[in-house]
Amino acid sequence: MQQRTLGREGLTVSALGLGTMGMTMAYGAPDAEGGLATIRRAYELGITFFDTAELYGGGTGSNEQLHGRAVKDFRDEVVLATKFGFDMTKNQFDGEALDSRPENIRKVAENSLRYLGTDRLDVFYQHRVDPAVPIEEVAGTVGELIKAGKVRYFGLSEAGPEAIRRAHAVQPVSVLQTEYSLFEREVEDTVLPVVRELGIGFVPYSPLGRGFLTGDVRPASEYPDDDMRSFDDRWQGKNFEANLAAVEELKTFAQSKGITATQLALAWLLAQGDDIVPIPGTRKVHRVEESAGAAAVELTGGDLERIREILPHGSYGSRYLAKHMPEWAR
Repeated sequence: MQQRTLGREGLTVSALGLGTMGMTMAYGAPDAEGGLATIRRAYELGITFFDTAELYGGGTGSNEQLHGRAVKDFRDEVVLATKFGFDMTKNQFDGEALDSRPENIRKVAENSLRYLGTDRLDVFYQHRVDPAVPIEEVAGTVGELIKAGKVRYFGLSEAGPEAIRRAHAVQPVSVLQTEYSLFEREVEDTVLPVVRELGIGFVPYSPLGRGFLTGDVRPASEYPDDDMRSFDDRWQGKNFEANLAAVEELKTFAQSKGITATQLALAWLLAQGDDIVPIPGTRKVHRVEESAGAAAVELTGGDLERIREILPHGSYGSRYLAKHMPEWAR
């Protein structure tokens, strides 16, 4: 698979990565064995960029431990990214659950090193900006971990332009992770220009619209309560109907090119710039095989225009409830 370099510090990864939140939370019952098989198959396909977080294990380390087991035999050939920034004793959907105090950052780093079974964290993201802790203090703390050899690259997740600039002035930010897809275009006007100005790589999470852009989708009422799609605004009522109609058009267009809707959506993101590396999430081997095929898809200018005609402004409905939306996107 092609390689891309993210940030000016030289972080080199495969053109597509793998998001793994759904292996242990948010999309129904956990599936550790499916996750192990999927991570290992991703590596066989040339994917070398794996994304986890303290949050994804609910503070137990289960998601990070899954990664440690999966990559044990090829650890030095992959890039492991994890995240800090929550008080795991509280509800993570409560604004008061954020915790980016330096002592917590250091504690999470040590836990993540142990759970992953590694001597360094390749990318250490602040999961969400914590208004109670100056971003300069966060950047400085991660900078200390980099100097100590425990972290290689500093990342931010769902940070707005001001926070990005302030953090980058203290410790170079190599990557920003934020939701971006055919469904979600908020970053195009406000965030992407800033990271490109500063030479920061961009990592879109949920590049398949939480699965909607795969075409394998059902109304919200058909998902269990522990699946976030059961309350996602894009799965509700008229929003769902309009989004489904657009995806059906995308599927038809993809079929005309001999590819799937998943591959079309990922190829569209890859075509937005060489500084972009999407991390589609799955816990199924056949899905990661399908996603990997997108790296070889080349879209023409006419293809990109047709896609814009089908979804000119993204999806119908918001990606989060208002109280959960990152501050910059509200």
